[in-house]
Amino acid sequence: MKHKNEIGLKELLLIVVITSLFTSITTGVIMYNNNRITTHISGNDLSQDEDLKEFLKVYASLIGDYYTDINKREMLEKAIASMFEYLGEDYSDYLNRDETDALAEKLKGEYKGIGVQIINDNTIYRVFTDSPAEHAGLLEGDKIVSVNGENVEGKNSSEVSNKIQSASGDSITIGILRNEEVKTFTVEIKTLFVPATDYQLIPVENHKIGYLAISTFSNTVSTQVEHDLEEMEKEGMDRLILDLRGNTGGYLVAATQIAKLFLEKDQLIYSLVDKNETKQYKDDTDESRNYKIIVLMNEGTASASEILAAALKDSYGATLLGETSYGKGKVQQTKNLEDGTMVKYTTARWLRPNGDCIDGIGLIPDIEVILELNTEGLQTIDTQLNEAIRIMSEE
Repeated sequence: MKHKNEIGLKELLLIVVITSLFTSITTGVIMYNNNRITTHISGNDLSQDEDLKEFLKVYASLIGDYYTDINKREMLEKAIASMFEYLGEDYSDYLNRDETDALAEKLKGEYKGIGVQIINDNTIYRVFTDSPAEHAGLLEGDKIVSVNGENVEGKNSSEVSNKIQSASGDSITIGILRNEEVKTFTVEIKTLFVPATDYQLIPVENHKIGYLAISTFSNTVSTQVEHDLEEMEKEGMDRLILDLRGNTGGYLVAATQIAKLFLEKDQLIYSLVDKNETKQYKDDTDESRNYKIIVLMNEGTASASEILAAALKDSYGATLLGETSYGKGKVQQTKNLEDGTMVKYTTARWLRPNGDCIDGIGLIPDIEVILELNTEGLQTIDTQLNEAIRIMSEE
């Protein structure tokens, strides 16, 4: 007979599977087929696992017999965290709710708003191109003083941004101070891309050099990159400086999509090596480009940034300029758990097209330039970017 607080093995297995250890898998990562929990493990496999049975026996004993009440949720969280500590690897980890939400927000690539960047005194620092704010007539330098008639003076920029994003309806009334005069604008609220790129055209000698910086590999970044390239190409861009400095990565698929904008069909982008096989990923599109490219990178260039830089170097012939990159040659998979937390863990190493793994090594620049930011007056001189422009203008 069971103790009144004792839980049977099958019940415990169901609890563990349902609560956190093996559930709520992110779309496209692992499919549930034929009672399979992961690609290689089924529910039946778990029921026969002697080591797991020992874990469940200990769990049952503590839940049923420990002298005080136990918070099962917290204990399981500790158990999950301990599994990742055992791995002893920087890239595999258990993320709490706040960390999970922050990562999801960063990589989502879109937000609800009007398309402005606000600095601390609620002054509009930037109005994004083709945004509702631009169409309504808001300008850089305008100071926001009210939102839907509510005075926001004394509130910080985060509070004002949140008030705009949380507003109901399809539009919002913004009061701004411009040239010591208060003006009111009705601005449409839309779902917009989180800006992940910045671009400009630099006319030098007989060339028009495009400059494109990518800050993160979000869900929407490839669309932004394609738009920026097309806009600069319309203006006659004939060579490109791609700035990946400080870009710590993001979605692998985003880097892959961007690489496909440049490479020719069937060219190799990267390979993944897991415990069972090596799989190559190649360009499968008809789109390509052929102008000269210099990629700027530094020690903050990591993960998906390194995959893109290596693909452009090895399969496109781009030049790498700057400092040695971070050296993250592993790929992670994520699983969302039912309580709003997440686990991420390494599933493979990636290889650049030439077959090398850069983990712990990084990408070595073809042209090493140590960054020196020289400030002259109000202008900051970027020595790495200036060297790239000089090289491009002389060729």
